[in-house]
Amino acid sequence: MTKIIFMGTPDFSVPILKELHKEYGVDLVISQPARPVGRKKVMTDPPVATAAKLLGIETYQPETMKSDEAFEIVSDLNPDLIITAAFGQLLPENILNIPALGSLNVHASLLPKHRGGAPIHRALINGDDETGVTIMYMAKKLDAGDIIAARSINIEDSDNTGRLFDKLSGVGASLLMDTLPSVIDGTNERTPQNDSEATFSPNILKSDEVISFNKPAREVFNHIRGLAPWPVGHAMLGDKRLKIFAAELADSTVQKEPGTITGKSENGFLVASADGLVNITEVQLAGKKKNNALDFINNNSDLIGTKLGED
Repeated sequence: MTKIIFMGTPDFSVPILKELHKEYGVDLVISQPARPVGRKKVMTDPPVATAAKLLGIETYQPETMKSDEAFEIVSDLNPDLIITAAFGQLLPENILNIPALGSLNVHASLLPKHRGGAPIHRALINGDDETGVTIMYMAKKLDAGDIIAARSINIEDSDNTGRLFDKLSGVGASLLMDTLPSVIDGTNERTPQNDSEATFSPNILKSDEVISFNKPAREVFNHIRGLAPWPVGHAMLGDKRLKIFAAELADSTVQKEPGTITGKSENGFLVASADGLVNITEVQLAGKKKNNALDFINNNSDLIGTKLGED
């Protein structure tokens, strides 16, 4: 029987854990520690730790995998495989080398494109037409190990980061189940990555959350949906932040100063970009509740003709 350690943290990893445990059994789950969440700062386990405990799987939640304790826990279990999916920590080489069958990663991009911590957000922000999941051997260098298998999907205009997370999580679970038999019996292929083709998708910074309308409408639209539903992009409405949860491309080439709120639409309000209009459909003004953008502009019609700026 194959002994497996699974490492993961966010919702993306949960279906992968559940499918892996159902088909093979997982001996240990390693996830990030509980963190304070919400205004009341309630200590809350990450989704993978919560799921593992509900499944009755032993769970370990270290601050770092670089400690002697982490090494001892993994080496004492002596797993055949380590499988990670959006774990959020780099594994030291001494841990990567423990499993006889190797350490695998389920990565949400078509490597070597979008190495790094935010491949789904960046694929949308960059306006990619497709993305996918890669199963790879882990190496000391970030997301640079040999590829075992990959599966692609198209990116649709209706996708945002949340929807794409859900799609790719399902793809990752399915692809891993299809791939593991050959890994376990030693018949899988492994293809080195071409480093010259690598692109990098670092974690989203606060500066990335600022929506600029001084860009073509398509780029503004991609930026908004690439940050939705988290961490959510924003623009400044006077001295207050306006979070923008959802938008659509508008069929217009009307030329106004970028950022100008030009009027209402059927389901929101229109904002000028560098080459046309973007239809904003869901917003939240600082200190207020999230709101349908049409209701928001109906209650604030004096905003038509004003500008959304950058902080």
